[in-house]
Amino acid sequence: MEMKSFGFVDMPSVFVIFLLCVWGCGLAVGKECTNSVDSWMQSHTLRFELLNSNNETLKNEVFSHYHLTPSDDAAWLNLLPRKILREEDEYEWSVMYRKMKHAGGGSEAPGGFLKEVSLHDVRLDPTSQHGKAQQTNLEYLLMLDSDSLLWSFRKTAGLATPGEPYDAKYSWEKPSSELRGHFVGHYLSASAMMWASTHNDTLKEKMSGIVSSLALCQNEIGSGYLSAFPTLEFDKLENITYVWAPYYTIHKILAGLLDQYTLAGSDQAFSMVKWMVEYFYKRIQNVISKYSIARHYMSLNEEAGGMNDILYKLYTITGDTKHLLLAHLFDKPCFLGLLAVKADDIAGYHTNTHVPVVIGAQKRYEVTGEPLYKEMGIFFMDIVNSSHTYATGGTSVSEFWSAPKRLATTLQTENEESCVTYNMLKVSRTLFRWTKEPAYADFYERALTNGVLGIQRGTEPGVMIYMLPLGSGRSKAISYHGWGSPFDHFWCCYGTGIESFSKLGDSIYFEEEGETPSLYIIQYISSSLDWKSGNVVLNQTVDNINPWDPYLRITLTFSPTKGTGKSSTLNLRMPIWTDSDGAKVALNGQSLHPSAPGSFLQIANKWSHGDTATLQLPISLRTEAIKDDRAEYASVQAILYGPVLLAAHTSGDWDLRTKSIDSLSDWITPIPSSYNSYLVSFSQEYENSTFALANVNQTIELDNFPEAGTAASVHATFRLILDDLSTKVSKAQDAIGKSVMLELFDLPGQVLGHQGKEKNLVIADSSYSRDKKVFRLVPGLDGKTASISLESESDKGCFVYSTESEVDAILKLGCNTDSSNVGFNQAASFVMKSGISQYHPISFVAQGKDRNFLLQPLSSFMDEFYTPYLNITTV
Repeated sequence: MEMKSFGFVDMPSVFVIFLLCVWGCGLAVGKECTNSVDSWMQSHTLRFELLNSNNETLKNEVFSHYHLTPSDDAAWLNLLPRKILREEDEYEWSVMYRKMKHAGGGSEAPGGFLKEVSLHDVRLDPTSQHGKAQQTNLEYLLMLDSDSLLWSFRKTAGLATPGEPYDAKYSWEKPSSELRGHFVGHYLSASAMMWASTHNDTLKEKMSGIVSSLALCQNEIGSGYLSAFPTLEFDKLENITYVWAPYYTIHKILAGLLDQYTLAGSDQAFSMVKWMVEYFYKRIQNVISKYSIARHYMSLNEEAGGMNDILYKLYTITGDTKHLLLAHLFDKPCFLGLLAVKADDIAGYHTNTHVPVVIGAQKRYEVTGEPLYKEMGIFFMDIVNSSHTYATGGTSVSEFWSAPKRLATTLQTENEESCVTYNMLKVSRTLFRWTKEPAYADFYERALTNGVLGIQRGTEPGVMIYMLPLGSGRSKAISYHGWGSPFDHFWCCYGTGIESFSKLGDSIYFEEEGETPSLYIIQYISSSLDWKSGNVVLNQTVDNINPWDPYLRITLTFSPTKGTGKSSTLNLRMPIWTDSDGAKVALNGQSLHPSAPGSFLQIANKWSHGDTATLQLPISLRTEAIKDDRAEYASVQAILYGPVLLAAHTSGDWDLRTKSIDSLSDWITPIPSSYNSYLVSFSQEYENSTFALANVNQTIELDNFPEAGTAASVHATFRLILDDLSTKVSKAQDAIGKSVMLELFDLPGQVLGHQGKEKNLVIADSSYSRDKKVFRLVPGLDGKTASISLESESDKGCFVYSTESEVDAILKLGCNTDSSNVGFNQAASFVMKSGISQYHPISFVAQGKDRNFLLQPLSSFMDEFYTPYLNITTV
């Protein structure tokens, strides 16, 4: 196929430039694969703050050093990748490049990949965790105001601007933000995916209206250009003047419009994409003609999102070789070159700048068949997963990769940027489609379960996080960004977040078409699939897992759409975390032999109505060392239950000393679901205030009554331990009249105790005198129907009371010598309700010599403090 060219630049020249840029385009001193002097300047967070700073001196100083022009050999060599510093290395690289590029031909698109199943054919169970997350995201997409999203686009096009922009101080979409418009691109993608996943008519009307309004903006500008900022930003970029990632935003807009075409059938959006690309084709052609192709690469010393990826995708639709050439010109040679020579040299690179480049390289392989790009993708995934990934499946610290296998000292609040997890999932699913290797599906499951599902704050629409803190005693609510809000932030991770929760059904099923089609089920998520190739509707039901019944149970039922279904093969993933012992598989009640973990179980059948396949997979606890090869950090371990990462409720303590690390069942025990019936919170009301009895920094006192999901709610929740263990209650009120101990929710094994009359209550462990830890729940001394009082079992007639009716009032044990003492009676009376905090269905207690830890899935935490890695040692 003859390739079109940019004036004097033909396709062979592009490949030569690729080589030259590996050793000539430069690698940042800060490992940014750009000529930017300060690596931190690639951080979205810090650049937003700098651009909004009033410190003009600082800004001028930083921007004056934005690009580096080497003036001597030492400076030039400092820009080169460490693996390519000698002439012989350069020669070896160029020989290897030519050899790999032409190996096996590589001139046509390869085949044999698994096919993606359309989102239109998959429906999530609305009662499942994934279904609820999808619904929460749908509500957010519908909440957003179209005029506010479009405001800056209309302003740039010179059109009327009804409504108000989203111009909060920290909004990345405010009219002064250089990244404005990026979220609108994400919105177009997310709404197209969500409509395909739900066929919600209101959303379809909303997103179609936004596309039409953007078309008016593009027509008004008249050149094909479309953005929320003027072309001045590209003038700056091409003049090598500081500007914040304009191609990053253009990628989001192009991707959103193309998704509107491919998923929602918008021909208008497709025409807009082609016109936009024609504009940028001419623009880049002008840069190369006026200066050189090297100048073009210099202008790309900036985050460009997945421009190469979206252009390769466009080429697969149009077949226009201009789109292919333009895609090549957005590949990032100075980073891909490292992967081509298989150098684990990514430490210090800005993660979310470079993962999309790899995604584009993967698409290049699918389009051109060049094996070099296949090898790049495989090697990249290998090094990230083996040396740079946390137990969540996520990667990055403060938006960068750290040194390989040195993660123990990176645990903090700014771990695991959500955008990066979103993009790594794309890398892994593509590799799975190529190879059918279950390991990539295992990675996808881990990262989705722990790194995506937990970035929403429960079911609150539009409340998500930027980073996932992984340090000891951290909280999602307390980090540099904390929780975002629906209308005030629009970070990059908000854009990828709304996409992630719109396409939760896109990687459950993959298919292999043919005379006897095959279906790969790689994620066990309650859902239905209209499998058109197999002429059958499949319903997948996944039972909720819990620690007392340690199995994942899946039921697949089949309903042919045309009489009898076609003969086909199911391929069921046997996760790496399960065990063949105890695994059970059956087809219509007939047992089948399970395959080994880390493989696929094949079931061939000609499906009839009512056919049922069942799968029972054992789930067990295991520890996993952090990826750090220094001996002193060997004890830093994560605890997982199947694919689920468990985190400890703790505000900082992470030392767990146990008798045996190997036998987990000896020191980690499941919490029965019935225990939620024994969880209580105690409150007192005074005037217009409600207070809760709580553990505040190891002191028992009154605190403002907290909301569920907050750190304070954990400290205001207690478990009733009945003194008579044979007694069972179905609800907390049934315990009135009985003797109990009050165990602190987040400190298993520690209970409330008293020190005697008029002394403060204390937190007591097993060594404390038992008679000072037992209280009798009696009707409230204030005589109110709903109230109770806590009478000491050892000191009859003495009750727990608050010293004042205010926050920080200390709780003591006081004796009632005068039953008519109204003040004391009120101070010793509480309303007892169900616990503000509740045990998650997957909850355990990890028992240590010094203290015990309550464990629950990291994804379930909201504002509570947690520790994902514990320092586990033997006594």
